[in-house]
Amino acid sequence: MAAPTPAFDRSPQPMQASASALPADWQHGVFMEIFVRAYQDSDGDGIGDLKGLISRLDDLQALGIRGLWLMPITASADHDHGYATTDHRAVEPAYGTLADVDTLLREAHRRGIGVVMDYVVNHASYQHPAFQAAISDPKSPWRDWFVFSEDAPSGWRIWDANPWYWLPSRPWEHGDPKTQPPAPAGAKDHFFATFGPHMPDFNLRRPEVFDYHLDSLRFWLNRGLDGFRLDAVPHLIENDAVRWNDQPESRALTKRLQDTILAYPNRFVVCEATAEPQAYGDPAVCGGAFAFGYQHHFVQAAKGEAASVAALASYYRSASPRMATFTSSHDIFAGLRLWDQVGGDDARYRLAAAGYLLQPGTPFVYYGEEVGQASLPGLPGDRPVRGSMSWSAEPGSAGFSPRGPYNGRAPNADTHHLAAQRADPTSLWHFYRQLIGLRNARASLARGDFAHSSADGLVLAFQRRLGSERTLVLINYGTSTSQARPEGLPEGVRPRLLWRSAPGPADAGAFMLAPQSVAVFAIDG
Repeated sequence: MAAPTPAFDRSPQPMQASASALPADWQHGVFMEIFVRAYQDSDGDGIGDLKGLISRLDDLQALGIRGLWLMPITASADHDHGYATTDHRAVEPAYGTLADVDTLLREAHRRGIGVVMDYVVNHASYQHPAFQAAISDPKSPWRDWFVFSEDAPSGWRIWDANPWYWLPSRPWEHGDPKTQPPAPAGAKDHFFATFGPHMPDFNLRRPEVFDYHLDSLRFWLNRGLDGFRLDAVPHLIENDAVRWNDQPESRALTKRLQDTILAYPNRFVVCEATAEPQAYGDPAVCGGAFAFGYQHHFVQAAKGEAASVAALASYYRSASPRMATFTSSHDIFAGLRLWDQVGGDDARYRLAAAGYLLQPGTPFVYYGEEVGQASLPGLPGDRPVRGSMSWSAEPGSAGFSPRGPYNGRAPNADTHHLAAQRADPTSLWHFYRQLIGLRNARASLARGDFAHSSADGLVLAFQRRLGSERTLVLINYGTSTSQARPEGLPEGVRPRLLWRSAPGPADAGAFMLAPQSVAVFAIDG
């Protein structure tokens, strides 16, 4: 009897390229990372959804956002973060439908906002139909889609856990990968899962498996999606217990993913690669990657650490301008929300934000960051940074849903919510709006090179240059008035003040900076 065919769409998806509805430079604007489940509930079920997001597009446009990165919106078994995918071409039912995706794209594009989706290449949920078919019969041809071994390979350890799981024990039912019951001696039938037994790895050495992913990317691109954030790409291929991270084969597959996406006009791609982010930012691999490790310097400089100010002056002397910068994200290993990282200090918060919004790279604001939303205390794992968005002072869910908050209501929601911040011209939201607006208005800030950077104690100076347009950025991270001494100023040009965060002396040419302040000048004549 033939093995049953699992029910999921794996049909070929020929490229259907069409002109982009977005401006040619949209990718150089500021993005926002959004956890749809925690953003805005439209139907009162307590879960954020696509219609809720659509209802907030005007708020995002008012802030100046040019791109959205949506955490996975595809169907998943976790019904939470979305990385345990069950169907790469279907929408998570609680979020809406494909028609809702089409509406989101249309309405976002009408506002000049691109939409990028998280895509999980490396693994699926154990509930994925292909994996269920694979484990239904040891001789199932669907076993080729995943990584199985009759005997348990020895010597493996990834994040303090053995990534090989004994199938008969149904390991996805045992919770923490680190506390799995050991398989008996001589036990047969194991499968490989980098991120725990509930998310088995695809066998991406098999052409038909990788082609399925390329076709799935085209499925979304053909609908008008503007690009992807590719999850965990250094883990696509493992060679042995020592050579399991960032293998040459993984980089080669990542380049094929990039090529598939960028074959469509005006699209965007960025990769998650925690170990070697600059290598993945190279166009020969992914062409864009999150600058893991660098994010801490924005915060530490804001706290007055001179070594981090020096790091901010040096990073982009060699790093690709296509790196993606941030201060926090949905992963707690990257840090708590910015509010918690600076201890709720408003001045330090603004300095950290200015550091990454004015430097090269593609800035990614984490939802709620623009209003100073705090992390949720006392929760395990990543849940502290995945609370529902604070829209208002409404006592239940701060405007998220009549059913209450998702994960929890931010402890500072009474004061730090969108409604109050939009009404206060001195708020964090307006600070972000002004800096994002300046970046949108000055091509040199969005796309220019990084030149004449220097760190003088706690004073950072650098130029952004594009053609004849030059912009000088000065940041005083110290708590006393300081004079900046920028290098490489063009002769005979009097600096013209574009924006500053605090009042300063009348003579702009003296470059006297108020404590913990930012000043931006045009120096292009």
